Amino acid sequence: MHSGILKAKSKQVVTRSKKIFAYFERVLNLKHIWAVTQVCHKSARSRVLRETKLTTRLILFEKMSSQVRLKLLPSIKCMFDEPIQVKVAGLRPRQVVSMRAKLTDDKGVVFSSSATYRANGNGEVDLKRDPSLGGSYIGVEPMGLLCSMRPLTMHKIYLKTNAINPQVVKFSVHEEEGRLLAEMTNERLLMRDGVTRVPVNEGNICGVLFTPPGKGPFPAVLDLPTSVSEARPSLLANKGFVVLSMAVYNKKGENSTETHLDHFEEAMNFLKQQPKVGSKGVGIMSRCKGANIGLSLAAFVPGVEAIVCINACNANVVTPLYYKKQQILSSLLFDESKFIPTESGAIIIKDALEDPLAEKNKGSLIPIERAKTHFLFAAVEDDLNWDSKAYMDEMVVRLKHHGKENFETVFYPGAGHMLEPPYAPHCPSSFNAGVGKRVLWGGEPKAHIAAEIHLWKKIQDFFKTHLSCDATQNKAKL
Repeated sequence: MHSGILKAKSKQVVTRSKKIFAYFERVLNLKHIWAVTQVCHKSARSRVLRETKLTTRLILFEKMSSQVRLKLLPSIKCMFDEPIQVKVAGLRPRQVVSMRAKLTDDKGVVFSSSATYRANGNGEVDLKRDPSLGGSYIGVEPMGLLCSMRPLTMHKIYLKTNAINPQVVKFSVHEEEGRLLAEMTNERLLMRDGVTRVPVNEGNICGVLFTPPGKGPFPAVLDLPTSVSEARPSLLANKGFVVLSMAVYNKKGENSTETHLDHFEEAMNFLKQQPKVGSKGVGIMSRCKGANIGLSLAAFVPGVEAIVCINACNANVVTPLYYKKQQILSSLLFDESKFIPTESGAIIIKDALEDPLAEKNKGSLIPIERAKTHFLFAAVEDDLNWDSKAYMDEMVVRLKHHGKENFETVFYPGAGHMLEPPYAPHCPSSFNAGVGKRVLWGGEPKAHIAAEIHLWKKIQDFFKTHLSCDATQNKAKL
């Protein structure tokens, strides 16, 4: 009789314990505790039950007091080009964990990274202080989890084709065996409150206009990405510029066989007529083939006040350039016999571009000495697309020869061709529309990240210095 009552009570304790553990399993992932205490509950003796309940309480208390917490500081929301501090607390002293980051871009491409960290004596990890012991990067890299992300599908570039939606990054902490300990989502905004985004399909213009909040007047910048991307123009608009982004290769498939400078002059004129624009001329933001167009606008079309050229060639490449229905520049071509294949399936084309200074190619040289503008040239050491440093040096020599001092240069050892605003995944390889093949772009990750951070600030300062705003001109438009 007594034994039956004891068994019944024991069964009730087990049932209640199951419910308790079900709750803590959801909250604290304490799956292993039930496995331990289930063995103890096989005995119906009250002493064992009391000891089991006491042990359970102690284990739960220990686990609750050391619950892992992942922090993103100063907030889980930030601007895309701003750093965050990633910290973890509640680990065991000296515990080794895996830190991970994952995102999906606007084309559905998944990017991810991971790094191994060891907690300090207080069970804490701080990416601003602690070194990664292995994984996607090694050493102290506060934003390493973001910048070292790689696509799950090879040779893909990170694309933000709509700046309205923030980039969502999931950070997580895992045990060495892979079990999830904590996770947190970081929303990286591309547009500040009040910035407007308006698609433009007017005449030969196919692009997107970004305008800051407020009455202005604001300086105007024409952004010339090689293909559609809204990260750079939207982030620049956050800094107080009216920005029209118009890709060299757009959805209409234009500029694949010949390029017409008139289309981009039309974009300049459209930009200058915007009611909040107060600058007399425009600034131009460009890289690679976009820099071909930007430099040509500065040389042939009045109204370019300042131009940023990132890893530019000194000659017009791939497609001939026309202006007012006449060819003004021939095209410098790649010699495909000099393409170097790699095991990854991408090729190296750095030494395949013909010599722009050769007599037969001088018709492709862009006459930048004619330009009445301010230049900011940026070049890198590890450019596998072409020798951007040599081209920059030649343009500087030419400007000096003509008595020009309207230029600044900056050189980044170890960085690669695809310099972007900071804290986006670095792109070491992707499809090159100019040659129609997957190519390597180059860049040692740590040096490349440092270059992007420095150049982004340099660009803003350059435009603020050389793009003048006229308030009276702005009032006249209104």
